[in-house]
Amino acid sequence: MGSRSDWEVMEHCVTTLRSLEVPHEVRVLSAHRTPDALEEFVTDVEARGAQVFVAAAGGAAHLAGVVASKTLRPVLGVPMGTQLGGLDSLLSTVQMPAGIPVGTVAIGRAGAVNAALLAAAILARSDPELEDRLLAFRLEQSASVLEIGDPSA
Repeated sequence: MGSRSDWEVMEHCVTTLRSLEVPHEVRVLSAHRTPDALEEFVTDVEARGAQVFVAAAGGAAHLAGVVASKTLRPVLGVPMGTQLGGLDSLLSTVQMPAGIPVGTVAIGRAGAVNAALLAAAILARSDPELEDRLLAFRLEQSASVLEIGDPSA
């Protein structure tokens, strides 16, 4: 996360990762205020086996792009809501130049949850047990929708 204030949204990403039993780490590091610490963190966790990065930031939202410039691993960007409704963050995250890709999800809570699910799907390509947990999540999600049935009844 680019700022501690992003936690209110990103805790939904962490909750989703925990529910799927996906090992993860959470840090507050700024692309602008702590660039050296950010680079050290990316290098360190990559050396320890990190396979996917999720980066959340608002405003200029450069965090995902800077992380992507420091790794060949997939990077998923979660735009945070801002005074401009998060559109500035969305555009900053999605408008990466050709050659440094960042997978970008929705603004806010939905994006945080979907980033966790997308990261899990990437990891599940080489982890059959995680794939089973991800499938179970999807089936539970479908069942909960079907339980609602006719809301006017």
